[in-house]
Amino acid sequence: MTTTLAPLVDTLTVGKLRVHTIQAGGQKLDGGAMFGVVPKPLWERRIQADDRNRIQLGMRCLVIEHESTVILVDTGAGNKETAKFHDIYGLENAGANGRTQLEDGLASLGVRPEDVGLVIDTHLHFDHCGGNTFVEAAGGEPQLTFPNARYVVQRGEYVYATHPNERTAASYFPHNFAPIVAQDRFDFVDGEREIVRGIRVIPTPGHTPFHQSVLIESDGESAFYPADLTPTASHLPLAWIMGYDVEPLVTLETKRAILTKAAREGWLVIFEHDATVASGRVKLDGKGFALDQRA
Repeated sequence: MTTTLAPLVDTLTVGKLRVHTIQAGGQKLDGGAMFGVVPKPLWERRIQADDRNRIQLGMRCLVIEHESTVILVDTGAGNKETAKFHDIYGLENAGANGRTQLEDGLASLGVRPEDVGLVIDTHLHFDHCGGNTFVEAAGGEPQLTFPNARYVVQRGEYVYATHPNERTAASYFPHNFAPIVAQDRFDFVDGEREIVRGIRVIPTPGHTPFHQSVLIESDGESAFYPADLTPTASHLPLAWIMGYDVEPLVTLETKRAILTKAAREGWLVIFEHDATVASGRVKLDGKGFALDQRA
């Protein structure tokens, strides 16, 4: 039975830009893995686990109405994985009429796949770039979901994804990115870069060595999409770092630097994996950070 995480679409403004969040489906991952060294009695006060010790997560993607084109940031899990895989990871992302929830969200905004001109992948894990490609039917050949788009990712992330090891192979699936390479639709970047006016990718290593986040700036306002740097609002405390992160101490220092700036400059932070909290502003909280409930 599909669990609908509401709202499917939420709209906010950043200066002159309209930004839409699309809940591209639900996902359930082991709570211990999601919170690393944090003891269960602490993290379960914030997010309850099911009888398999999994916590409910979302897969929140962004659509930015930009003067240059429609921009999509991350693409959810897509439609290519097996029923067994969906059960293991608690994936619930089926939409109407054979579509995914991401496609439903886009349709509700009047956006067709061919209207998307730019896709930014924060990194190439299956739950962030699985919707880059799709299959018409089980066993079919993967095709580009957004045929007119350029796909942007850090060059180092692509290299890392194509040389997985025993620890990382379970997260990187070539069918999510190899077809893009085959059609020469990737634009690889190295480090921080303004992709189009007001849309900047910023390296935020730790979860993966070449993970990137997205900063949106317009008319003196800023919104930040940290992706797996702080996947949920519960991950704002500095030491609350996922066991999935390959370089957790790098994550710690990246969080410290980024969240300090976010708090000082009043950025709106949009949480990709939080099932209930879409966004908020952050504040210093003792030696760490928390949601600013006054904002």
